[in-house]
Order: sequence, then C-alpha cells, then structure tokens
Amino acid sequence: MKDKELESNLKALANRRRLSILRFVKKSKEASVGDIASEINLSFKSTSRHLSVLFSAGILEREQRSLQVFYKLTPDIPEPMRHLIFAL
Repeated sequence: MKDKELESNLKALANRRRLSILRFVKKSKEASVGDIASEINLSFKSTSRHLSVLFSAGILEREQRSLQVFYKLTPDIPEPMRHLIFAL
C-alpha cells in the first residue's frame, strides 16, 4: 500500500461517525443508507456524505437496488486497514 493511499484510508477512518458506520455495516454485513442513518442517529444527507468518504477510500462498496443504496465492506480491503476495521 502506497503512503498516499494509506493516508487517505486513515483520514477516512479518523471520524467517530464513520467508525460507527463501519461497526454497524460489519455487524449487519450489508445495510441501506436509511438503516445506517437510523442506527447512528444522523440525518440521511449527513450519513450519505460519510458513506461517500468511506466508499471513495475503497473501504465500502455500494449497490443500488431500485431507490435504495446498500453498502457493505469491500472484500479486498488492504491488509493494514483490515486489521483496524476488524478490531472495531
């Protein structure tokens, strides 16, 4: 993993809301934006922004089904990030 990529991933994790999102998604295996927003007590819009950061960092993957978007952990998370995420 290159330094720039590691820096981007660490910045994505350096937020308590995003850590809460990762804990919930890890526990549920897959969750919609609405379910995640409800679980972490945050607006749909703010939750979507946090999810976008995690998606851009390659930590989450998303799938749109009809009007809902579902997120799950990317199966090929880089090794240093895998240890941090699974320690949550």
